[in-house]
Amino acid sequence: MLDFTPNAVHAGIYTALARDFDGAEAVEVDVRLPGESTDAVRLLEAGQVDFAILDISDLALARAKGSDIKAVMAVVQRPLAAVFTRPRITRPRALEGRRAGVTGLPSDVAVLDSVVAGDGGDPERVRRTTIGFTAVPALAGGRVDAVTAFWNVEGLALKRRLPGVREFRVERFGAPAYPELVLCASAETIQDDPGRVERLVAALRRGYEEVLRDPESAVSTMTSQVDGLDRARLLEQLRAVSPAFTAGVGRYGVLETERLRAWARWAARFGIVDEEPDVAAAFLPRFADAGG
Repeated sequence: MLDFTPNAVHAGIYTALARDFDGAEAVEVDVRLPGESTDAVRLLEAGQVDFAILDISDLALARAKGSDIKAVMAVVQRPLAAVFTRPRITRPRALEGRRAGVTGLPSDVAVLDSVVAGDGGDPERVRRTTIGFTAVPALAGGRVDAVTAFWNVEGLALKRRLPGVREFRVERFGAPAYPELVLCASAETIQDDPGRVERLVAALRRGYEEVLRDPESAVSTMTSQVDGLDRARLLEQLRAVSPAFTAGVGRYGVLETERLRAWARWAARFGIVDEEPDVAAAFLPRFADAGG
């Protein structure tokens, strides 16, 4: 199950399917799209999906509530979250006393607080407003002075809609470099068939490595498989996000323990979870390390 509607982040998955990398690894992949009310964690635990891409914060929250799902591969190696402001706001601490839109998820509030605090501001003085998943129209329409959003999709749309919009990425204002999206499976799936996990990771890695070698071909592949995608917009997204596929690690998919520990400290500090996540229990680097 994907984490969001198909976009450039998923190009390696669709490339792997189109080129039968899953077949070559003897693992059959069927992609499911999330709906508005989809609870990927529940579906993983119930065995209705075998693997799901989750935001790392959603993984932490699920485990804090007792889930035993685990991450087996990084999809990207950098945070995709950022704070976007109207052009007149030239730095994050200038949001003190102004209205900022957040989805309502704890991770959004953490991003906003981290960015403001990282610029020397007081996050408590920012007026938070829950806007759901309407970041682009809310900021472009002047309903709020800032929004939290993903720079690889919504950020590009904002730059088209609102010339001069400011972008403040969370890792430049206090957050460590962490893998925003991770491939997850239930503990039962991992225990019962670890070989299948390894084979899926290998197939997806081949897909993403092919995307990095030939992005234009990857875009053509994806637009031929997913209705409604605009080739030019998808290529723009891919050019923006592709450096994050291997940034700082060199090889696609790996889970680096020190990065994850830094993220765990940050997640607890800014209130995503009450206590630092147990990195050793939540992440299994051996699957992404296999074969290399």
